[in-house]
Amino acid sequence: MRILFRFDASPALIDKAVKLAWPNQLRVCPESEDADYERELAEAETLWHVLKPVSAAQIALAPNLKLIQKIGTGVNTIDLEAAKAREIAVCNLPGANSRAVAEMALLLMLACLRRLRELDASVRREGGWPESWAMQDGFGEIGGRTVGLVGFGAVPQMLAPWLSALGAKVVYASRTAKTGSPFPRVGLEQLLAQSDIVSLHVPLTPETNSLFDARALRAMKRGAILVNTARGALVDETALAAALRDGRLAAAALDVFGEEPLRPDHPLLALPNVVATPHLAWLTQEMFDRCLALALDNSRRLKEGLPLLNRVA
Repeated sequence: MRILFRFDASPALIDKAVKLAWPNQLRVCPESEDADYERELAEAETLWHVLKPVSAAQIALAPNLKLIQKIGTGVNTIDLEAAKAREIAVCNLPGANSRAVAEMALLLMLACLRRLRELDASVRREGGWPESWAMQDGFGEIGGRTVGLVGFGAVPQMLAPWLSALGAKVVYASRTAKTGSPFPRVGLEQLLAQSDIVSLHVPLTPETNSLFDARALRAMKRGAILVNTARGALVDETALAAALRDGRLAAAALDVFGEEPLRPDHPLLALPNVVATPHLAWLTQEMFDRCLALALDNSRRLKEGLPLLNRVA
């Protein structure tokens, strides 16, 4: 079973993955190495996919490919139609990275409320200490605030009780109600109007593309904070930058962007009230331990002709 793991993995992660797999059956290829990746595709039976899109052209280079295993949840970066045409199974790992993303979402909320980016920069500047104290009117706590979760899958369901324990009122908006949840489900417009913090947790689909456009951002409570650990294209970044500049929103914390990697001159990076991280909310050592074990189990199932877990296409 030839497995191709495409990711900019550290030496320690490569060593861990190779030791887990069958002897001499796993190849790790950085996302920046297109030529090596395409050569390895010729022999691959399973592709472990992380971030860089899997196109129809790449699938055509893999005559032996039988499984595309997403290391994570979202499969919008995989050409599902091309995979289907070749009868290549596509599977994901729902819930495997939920704790990592939920913890990062909480961290980003706190970073905005405590103006962490500005405080860190101020302390590092010579003579900047008094500037930090001058920001005191802008510091806040999660307790007593309303946090609106857009979507209520595995990540927000984990995040919601943590926020509640910190003293926040939690509401959520989703297509369906979660049976037995103690948190109220509300319409999106109501959530935007009443939430001090809005956190995004929905997949990218034609219906959610630019869900947070200028109109939605105007509907948010003045002085609110927007957190996005889901997909960058959920948000109209031009409209967001305008809302942050004019004070409609107090801050935004973004782990994902419409185009990645983010160019250094992107307008959002020039704003002091933006906290930015490079699409790694999902990435922890514990997450990889879970994901590699699950991905290897599906590769074993493929090898033994057993039903695959979490097949999405």
